[in-house]
Amino acid sequence: MNRYPLWKYLLVLAVVLLGILTALPNFYGSAPAIQISPAGDEPLSANVPARISAALETAGTPAMSEFERDGKRFYLFDSIDSQAAADTALQQVAEDDYLSAKTLAPLQPAWLRSLGLEPMSLGLDLRGGVYLLYEVDLAAAIDNRLNLYVDEIAAGLREAGVTRRVTRTDNAVLVEVREADDFDTAQQVVRRIDRDVSVTDRDDKSFLVRMTELQIRERQNFVIEQNMTTFRNRVDALGVAEPVIQRQGLNRIVVQLPGVQDPSLAKEILSATATLEFRLVDEQGTLPGSQRYPNREGGEDALKREIIASGDQIIDASSGFSEGQPAVNIRLDSVGGSNMLKTTQANINKPMAVLFIESERADLDGDGVANETRYVKEIINIANIRGAFSNQFRITGLTSTEARTLSLLLKAGALAAPVYIVGEQTIGPSRGQDNIDRGFQAIQIGFIAVVIFMALYYRVFGAIADLALLTNLVLIVGFLSMLQASLTLPGIAGIVLTVGMAVDANVLIFERIREELDGGASAQSAINAGYEKAFSSIADANITTFIAALVLFLFGTGPVKGFAVTLSIGIVTSMFTAIVGTRAVVNLIYGGRQVERLAV
Repeated sequence: MNRYPLWKYLLVLAVVLLGILTALPNFYGSAPAIQISPAGDEPLSANVPARISAALETAGTPAMSEFERDGKRFYLFDSIDSQAAADTALQQVAEDDYLSAKTLAPLQPAWLRSLGLEPMSLGLDLRGGVYLLYEVDLAAAIDNRLNLYVDEIAAGLREAGVTRRVTRTDNAVLVEVREADDFDTAQQVVRRIDRDVSVTDRDDKSFLVRMTELQIRERQNFVIEQNMTTFRNRVDALGVAEPVIQRQGLNRIVVQLPGVQDPSLAKEILSATATLEFRLVDEQGTLPGSQRYPNREGGEDALKREIIASGDQIIDASSGFSEGQPAVNIRLDSVGGSNMLKTTQANINKPMAVLFIESERADLDGDGVANETRYVKEIINIANIRGAFSNQFRITGLTSTEARTLSLLLKAGALAAPVYIVGEQTIGPSRGQDNIDRGFQAIQIGFIAVVIFMALYYRVFGAIADLALLTNLVLIVGFLSMLQASLTLPGIAGIVLTVGMAVDANVLIFERIREELDGGASAQSAINAGYEKAFSSIADANITTFIAALVLFLFGTGPVKGFAVTLSIGIVTSMFTAIVGTRAVVNLIYGGRQVERLAV
């Protein structure tokens, strides 16, 4: 009685050793570091490490160690000041083939890194950085789609030879035809453009085109996903290590930028909705459809209505210099390149303009609240077409900062709808470290208090429970490291709660053993009955708590999820250590021999 087969002992030992191994990287700490990553899809050039090392040596801030992981190189420094000085030095010699970002890197030995083991990641509240909460203007997204319907339907009817008038009316598109005989043809054209729209007749010469509820929801989801993709591209270009970009609710996006302490540049880049349009200049200013736009010299120029190419047709952009002046090198897709080639071939020595367009939140109704979207358009460059070109050319007339920012925005892609900051928080590294210190101090105090109580009250069995509790903490850290789940301040609270809950199972078992002994059972029978009869109560309590943690994880956001993760992992590991683990130790000590008295 009370003896495990050999395989069970080996299983417990293997789980404990695996937990220790995976938790081990966390005990070496971390150091300020600079992460060097590729600027595009290609891996880092072979000469990049040598260039980085040379720049650091020249600046007098050599790295104390370096390593490569997942195609990125990490340079570790002995202090935050050294890291900042090194970052400044690298920014001054930066080239377009790599990106640098300040981060934290583990100090673990190379043999642990070779096994692919990493410490658990820290959330923003522990690591420090910038938290931004954006709201996406979904109404503007739907409005833009309806405006696109107007252009597409008008073009389709024109090709079909239908005399028409297509206009916007609130949340619909009004289509009017001159002849009743063209009514069915007009509706067929609309169906060819989009067969899913809702078409409602007004009379025998006009009808309304509306988006269905399903189309609106799909459009909203697309806009959110597209904006998240654009955010990721822009954050990558900013060189931020391990960013977190998540959807929150219907129309909000959370952006967490670890290590960033100045949110101004991040907000400027992430919130920008800049795009470009390439148009011919109406030199006389008299052509139908031409419109005047301000230029950078303080005057105005008239541009033709037809758009040669637009920002959504740009597939690559990079900043550089042309004849000593800052420039943005542009590459268009096949459609944009074809239009550009036709236009330039037909308009040699005629001026073409680059129209810069961005949106901003403004108080257009005068109520003191910025609640309307206003589009600001400015001509940033006009140049004569000296020769035919297609999908590759450059834009000049910008400052170095403007060229770099514009190339970043164009390369990352335009936002599908405007976004506005509704929440912002900057957490300094010292505050993050203070949160870590206080959190682990709470764990230590709770752990020590439980250890002392269990050892005094249950003696040998209490010491066994304390050993299980320590093993439980190690397994939690190991699990978080393996899963690379972010540890947050609420997550630490979940670990503290787990410390208290972990001994609950042992308390139930030990009290049951005491009852069996008081009832006259033998020591071996009491041990067996204690574990067997207490199991159902322990399982019920932990399963219901696990279900609650699962609900928190599925429906919670941010900090709530962090709490749910550690609580869920803690429930699983505590069930193993409190039931299987302690039983294995008790069996080793008391099993298979005559015992007259139990120290419980």
